[in-house]
Amino acid sequence: MAASIQRSRCLLSSSTLQSLPRSLTPASQCSRTFATTVDPPQPSTSNQQRPTTRFRDKLNTGPSFNDFVNPNAPLPPSEAYEIKTAQVGPEGRKKTITRLPEWLKTPIPVDQNYKKIKNDLRGLNLHTVCEEARCPNISDCWGGSSKSAATATIMLMGDTCTRGCRFCSVKTSKTPPPLDPHEPENTAEALKRWGLGYVVLTSVDRDDLADGGARHFAETIMKIKQKAPTMLVEALTGDYAGDLEMAKLVALSGLDVYAHNIETVEELTPFVRDRRAKFRQSLEVLRTAKETKPELITKTSIMLGLGETEEQLWHALKELRKNNVDVVTFGQYMRPTKRHMAVHEYVTPDAFELWRQRALDMGFLYCASGPLVRSSYKAGEAFIENVLKKRAAKRNELVGAQAVEDVKTA
Repeated sequence: MAASIQRSRCLLSSSTLQSLPRSLTPASQCSRTFATTVDPPQPSTSNQQRPTTRFRDKLNTGPSFNDFVNPNAPLPPSEAYEIKTAQVGPEGRKKTITRLPEWLKTPIPVDQNYKKIKNDLRGLNLHTVCEEARCPNISDCWGGSSKSAATATIMLMGDTCTRGCRFCSVKTSKTPPPLDPHEPENTAEALKRWGLGYVVLTSVDRDDLADGGARHFAETIMKIKQKAPTMLVEALTGDYAGDLEMAKLVALSGLDVYAHNIETVEELTPFVRDRRAKFRQSLEVLRTAKETKPELITKTSIMLGLGETEEQLWHALKELRKNNVDVVTFGQYMRPTKRHMAVHEYVTPDAFELWRQRALDMGFLYCASGPLVRSSYKAGEAFIENVLKKRAAKRNELVGAQAVEDVKTA
């Protein structure tokens, strides 16, 4: 069928091609005489080259051979402490956010012991600062191998504070619910049931009460000591609006460690803490507790990453030593919600270690310092527990030696 088609229908005649203008003559049609003829390769008239692949660039920026040979080798600080950012939001309204550094990420609590402690707390209507303040160490502290190895910080006088510090996620109200009269007994019973060797008690600020809740706090400590005389008790108290008589009352209630947090340096205190909380007022509380009972260990905590300078931190540490504070802890401020203060800086673990050494060189008995350290972090409690036991053993030794001398003299 193809053979019956006239050639004029398939190909242009030579006379027709000659009659066409030179610019309109198709090059392909001029060179081809039959439909089955293969076009010869045309020389390239363009100097443009193919774009080079980026595979080599990606390969060079990826893992090196050493990364495969030794994957657990420590990264250089420039890589280990790199702060990463990300673009979030819809198209046209994207904004850059800073991702949480790797050294601040903690696991989700799933341990069975965590669940047991949580159930015990709910059953006795008790609250913990671990939950209310969204502490990142909750899975670590509550997830011990046993209840005796776990740590929980009980928060007394309810879960609603009368102050509104700009870093704290605890609920606030001018008129919180009244105190639970059964709370001291329930707290002591729960702690006796757990069989802990060391416990931390803290509380919300209750400026609505005449004594700031100091008597309620002291009653709880006394009941704990009655039910478990060997249990060591740390009290992380408020400032009682500057009423030093209330600080003395708590210091004489039988506790072993008196803690009160200054939270930040003096210059930033008005912007970080509630206006009723003052740097000098906090120092007075710590000084009064030490003078009231000299064998008490006094303790405080400072958050880093709020915009403080080195000079301001040096000043804060010097003021603490002037008031005979024994223990200081440093931790990273982490923004609880968007309604709270923004993080000014993520301080590296190396910087925390530097401040730990500086604090020890200044004469502090102990310093816990790290991105995830909090005022009641269990590492500090273990050390203080050891110190208190050594002190008790030394006192017993002295008493025993004196008794032997008395017998010899008699």
